[in-house]
Amino acid sequence: MTGTLGNPDDTIRLLVRLRQLRPDSARQWGRMTPHEALCHLSDSFLAVSGKRAISHVDNLFTRTLLKWIALHGPGTWPPGIKTRPEVDPQLGGTRPEDFARDRERLEQVIEQFVRPEQDFAAFRHPAFGRMSRAEWWRWGWLHVDHHLRQFGA
Repeated sequence: MTGTLGNPDDTIRLLVRLRQLRPDSARQWGRMTPHEALCHLSDSFLAVSGKRAISHVDNLFTRTLLKWIALHGPGTWPPGIKTRPEVDPQLGGTRPEDFARDRERLEQVIEQFVRPEQDFAAFRHPAFGRMSRAEWWRWGWLHVDHHLRQFGA
């Protein structure tokens, strides 16, 4: 499955899937609950845009080969990708409060992220480093898709 937040149709389909997520959606892998995944995704978008602190682990390998495989390789992201503690709701990330409100917050964060006037020059991924607008939009779509698949949405 391919997609990008740069394509309005892809974004709409992703948001429709997001609205199918329920607090009791069955986890396919991992340890996050559906509600924690909402908070994690919001925190992640905010972190890469500099609106939330996050530690960086990028190096030549992660900024080149790993980034290319993650963004352009075949297939979907596999289960078990370790997250940064600052965006992990069980550690230093935002704790779930109200499911509907937290989902609405994520939708708003995504809508801000896809605005055409968004300046991605200062954005920095903790492992992939700086990326182009197209790479950011691809990363955003893949990240949300990964967690929606985690709960069968």
